[in-house]
Amino acid sequence: MRFPMRSVHLLLAALVMASGQSFAKSTDNSSLDAELTQLIQVLGLTGDPSRGMTIPDIKSPKAQLGMQLFYSKSLGGEQDSACVTCHHPMLGGGDNLSLPVGVGSTQVNLLGPGRQLSEADFINVPRNAPTTFNVALWKKHMFHDGRVKRLDQYSIETPDTGFNKADALGGENLVQAQARFPITSIEEMRGGFMSDALTQTLRRSLTDRLKQNWESSFRKAFNDKSTPIGDLITEQNVSEALADYERSQLFIDNPWKAYIAGDQQAISESAKRGANLFFKPQSQGGADCASCHSGDFFTNEEFYNTGMPQIGEGKPLHAGDTSHDDQGCFIISGKEDDRYRFRTPSLLNVEVTGPWGHNGAYTSLEAVTAHMLNPQKALKQYDPKQLQQTGIRQKSLERSRQGSLKAGIDIKPVANSSKQDIDDLVAFMKTLTDPCVKSRQCLSPWIPAANANDPDGNMLHGVGQDGQRL
Repeated sequence: MRFPMRSVHLLLAALVMASGQSFAKSTDNSSLDAELTQLIQVLGLTGDPSRGMTIPDIKSPKAQLGMQLFYSKSLGGEQDSACVTCHHPMLGGGDNLSLPVGVGSTQVNLLGPGRQLSEADFINVPRNAPTTFNVALWKKHMFHDGRVKRLDQYSIETPDTGFNKADALGGENLVQAQARFPITSIEEMRGGFMSDALTQTLRRSLTDRLKQNWESSFRKAFNDKSTPIGDLITEQNVSEALADYERSQLFIDNPWKAYIAGDQQAISESAKRGANLFFKPQSQGGADCASCHSGDFFTNEEFYNTGMPQIGEGKPLHAGDTSHDDQGCFIISGKEDDRYRFRTPSLLNVEVTGPWGHNGAYTSLEAVTAHMLNPQKALKQYDPKQLQQTGIRQKSLERSRQGSLKAGIDIKPVANSSKQDIDDLVAFMKTLTDPCVKSRQCLSPWIPAANANDPDGNMLHGVGQDGQRL
C-alpha cells in the first residue's frame, strides 16, 4: 500500500519559466495575489471538489431515515452508544477527543470533551474518530489505514474479506461499506453483545431489533409499500440509509473557494502567504504540502509515514498482540514498506476537526502544522503532556518512536521554517472552513429536533460538558 510521493514540482517549474517571476516571499498583497492566481491556474484548482458527483439531499426520505439510525442507540450492542456518539455535527463531524469513548461511558448522552469511562479504565478505541464532513468526496479509501478500499468501479475491499479481495456485501459506495463496521467494533458500539458471533450474524441481529418499530420509517425512505418486512429492514438497507445521511454532509463553501472564484478580499494577507508556502515545492521556498494534500479535496488519498507519535492502545498487529504499537497499513497489507503509514487526511474544515493525527496526538492546529514541517524533530521531542484527555496510555510511545524512525519518515523537513510560517499556514488552512460547520442553526438539518420522530424511543440527544444540548 505504499504509494510514490506525487509532486507539483514540474508544474511549478513551468510556472516560473512562464511567468518570469521569483518565488521569493512577498509582503506585497498584489504580488501575492498574482502568484496565487497563477498557482491556481497551473494546478487546475476550482474550489469545488464535488464536481460531477451526485450528493444526497439531507431532506430526502432516505437521508432522513439515515439520520434517525445515526442517532439511535438501537444499533449499539449494549444500547449505550450510537454512530453520533463519535461523530456529531457540532463537534466537527467527530467528537473533539484525541481518542473516542464509545461503549461503557459513565454518561451516555455526554458527547465530546468530558466524556469518559470509569476512572479505573483506559480508553481502548485505538484511533481518532475521522470527521463525517465531506465523506462523500473520498474516492479510494476509508479509515486511517485504508482497510475499506475501492478496487474497481464495482468492487470494494472490506475487513470482512481481507486485503485486495472484493466484498459482495460492500454496498454501492465507500461510505456504505464503511458504515457497516463501527457496529461490529467491541470498543466503539458492540461492547460485549454477541461476543462470539460472526460480524454478519451480529449485523442481522441488530437489524432485527428494528423490525418491531421501524417499519413505517423504512417504507417511507425506500418508497416501498409491499416488500415483506424481513426483506425491507436489512443490514444492507440500514447501511445504505446511513451512507445517504453521512454523504449529505457536504461543507465546501469556504473563503478559499470564494478567493478562487475571484474575490481577492476573501482571505487575509497571512493566509495568502500561507497558501504560497502550501502549494510551492521546497526547491522554490515553499513547504510542499500540496504534494500530499493535493487538489480541491486537499488529499491524494495515499499513505505516508509522517512520524505521528503513538498514544493510546493502538490497533494490534494481530489477535493477542499487546505491543500497543500501531503500524498502520502494515496491519492490512503485511508489506514492510507499509509500516507506520496512514492515509493523508483532507484539510477541508480542518480547523474544527481536531485533535489531529490518526490518533489525535496533537491538540492544536499550530502544533500539528509544526510537526509536519519537521516530523523527525517533532517526533523525537513529542510531549504527551499536551493531551487534554485523561485515560490515555503512553506505554508504547518510545517503542513506536524508534520503529517509525527506523521505517523511514516520508516527509522531508522544511529548512529554516519559522513561527511566522506556521502562523501563515494555519491562517490559510482556516480559509478552508465552511462557516456552516460553526453554526448550530446552519447544521440543524443534520441534527434531529428534540421532538423528532423516534421510532423506538432510543434516540441519543447529545449534550456537552455544560449540559446544553448539542
